[in-house]
Formats: sequence, structure tokens, C-alpha cells
Amino acid sequence: MMSRLPGDLRCWAAALILTGLVAGCAGSGPQYALKNITGLVSPLAFHLTDQDGLPVTAADYRHDVVLLYFGYTRCPDECPTTLAMLANALQTLGPQASQVRVLFVSVDPRRDTAAVLKRYVGNFGPQFVGLRGDQAELTRLSKRYRIAYHYEKPDRYGNYEVDHSSAVFVFDRDGHARLLALSDNTAQQVASDLRRLLTNS
Repeated sequence: MMSRLPGDLRCWAAALILTGLVAGCAGSGPQYALKNITGLVSPLAFHLTDQDGLPVTAADYRHDVVLLYFGYTRCPDECPTTLAMLANALQTLGPQASQVRVLFVSVDPRRDTAAVLKRYVGNFGPQFVGLRGDQAELTRLSKRYRIAYHYEKPDRYGNYEVDHSSAVFVFDRDGHARLLALSDNTAQQVASDLRRLLTNS
């Protein structure tokens, strides 16, 4: 989905991937299949509203390993494919999946109400949580995690698509950014790295 972003946003998104590639070559700790971004991406921090309409912050998800993904419920391809892959990874984890949360942050809060998000993430499993915020908070988060999104021009019926970055950020139990999953990673790779992270954190 990033390939359709305008030039400036495409460069922004590419910078994030480059950061992950550089990080993947660094460090002498555990070897991961995903990109190692330890120390290169800001810790987990946000003030959003969850799928039940309740205010939440990153502190509400401490002690769990958190996967953070930005998308929207009307996404025709990248979002459902990525979330299904993550759901498969969590199934592979078995009982350990209860220690993982997948936070799906909408880049389309105008259409993605709390009720819409709740129905959507409910298709993927109990570990999935839909989050939304106003445009100001979304802008802050996009800068914090260097993700890009762009609203396409609406058609005559008011429908539009949102181009967005498709990386999945993985944070440890203390909220520190540790790994980055990209579109070419598999459920088996994600499950293996999550199991290692759960054991070592």
C-alpha cells in the first residue's frame, strides 16, 4: 500500500524501513527474524479511545507484549491481510497469546467509530483492540512512529481510500520498541519472535 503514497510520504515511509534494516544488523542479543529496532524507535505512548469508547493510554497495556498497527476498517487488502497474519501468529502461540495485545489504530477516525472498530477487530480474535483518536492525536502518533497516511480524493458518493504505511511495531512488556514486522514476514516468523520476546522480557 505504501507504493501509492505521494513522493514526500513515500520517502517518509521508506525512512522507517531503512531504520529497521539498519537495526536488523546491530546488536549482539537474541537473533530475531523480524527487524530489530531496539533503541531506535520511541517507546509506546498515546492517549486514545478504545473500541468501547473508553479513554486509554499505553500504561493500560503494560505487562503485555504489544503489536501496534495503523490502518482502517474499509481497507480492501493490506489491513485484513496483515491482521489475519497476526491472528495466525497468535494461534500458533497457544496459551501465550493471552500475554499479547494487537492495537489497531485507525487512520480514518471519521468513519471508524468505536462501534465499527469493535465489530472489525472482533473478526480476528480477543487479543485485538481497536483504537481511535482525533486528527491532532493521529498526527502526533504518525510523527512519533514515522508512519505515513494519505486520504485519496472521494468519489461522487463520498467514498475514499486511505494509503498508509503497513509496518507492525512490536513493544516489550515495558513499552520499549523492539521489533518491526513488514509485509514479507510470515505468521511463523512473528510467532517465533513473539515467543522469544515473551520469554526474555
